[in-house]
Amino acid sequence: MILTANRIITIANQKGGVGKTTTAINLATALAAIGESVLVVDLDPQGNASTGLGVDRRDRRLSSYDLLTGEADIEDIVVETAVPNLSIIPSTMDLLGVEMEISGARDRVSRVKNALGTAYATRYNYVLIDCPPSLNLLTMNAMVAAHSILVPLQCEFFALEGLSQLLETVGQVRQTLNPTLDIQGIVLTMYDARNNLAQQVVADVRAHLGEKVYSTLIPRNVRVSEAPSYGKPAIIYDLKCAGSQAYLQLASEVIQRERRHKAA
Repeated sequence: MILTANRIITIANQKGGVGKTTTAINLATALAAIGESVLVVDLDPQGNASTGLGVDRRDRRLSSYDLLTGEADIEDIVVETAVPNLSIIPSTMDLLGVEMEISGARDRVSRVKNALGTAYATRYNYVLIDCPPSLNLLTMNAMVAAHSILVPLQCEFFALEGLSQLLETVGQVRQTLNPTLDIQGIVLTMYDARNNLAQQVVADVRAHLGEKVYSTLIPRNVRVSEAPSYGKPAIIYDLKCAGSQAYLQLASEVIQRERRHKAA
């Protein structure tokens, strides 16, 4: 029987540089800080979520590659981070070749779902999956495994254009592979209040998507950008900076939405 962790949230956007991994790291840390047990699954070959949570490349003996190929069990791959209550399945560059290796398998899009359906995985209150910046087999695995998708969206001119393609893919996955998949929310990132264009993007996205858009705006913030180079989430690196405070606020919104979902 396939079990499920309490909530599996995939963090996805086919565009790079939108704050996807930063959101995964800091949302996971914020949830862990309030006592939730959290697992991050790094499905990006670049491995930035793993680096940002302080997992050295030399310590990634097993990775999400082994999870997808079935060469190791999830409990053997999970690495504890320095953040209490927060673990990670790290990533390595081996992931670049995994698509070719499993493309012929019948269960190729449900490898992550099956791995997260084990008794071991259900110990986590939240599983956050960080995806590569593309709509490939890795992202498809993440969507099939997830209860919901959280979409980081940069406050720039082409934001809505890229979003429509992602939402179309989500719709297709819901129809064919995962009927319960939902949009958890859209978080606007890299917001600069001094920029008129950014304000216009916020207004446009809210007009188009209404309540799906979180109230929290993640600002451009130097301290948030610096944090990964120290192997720390921004919330640990500098709790008081504007970016860290925004991610704590976002975590609160995520939890409120999850509570409403359970009550519905």
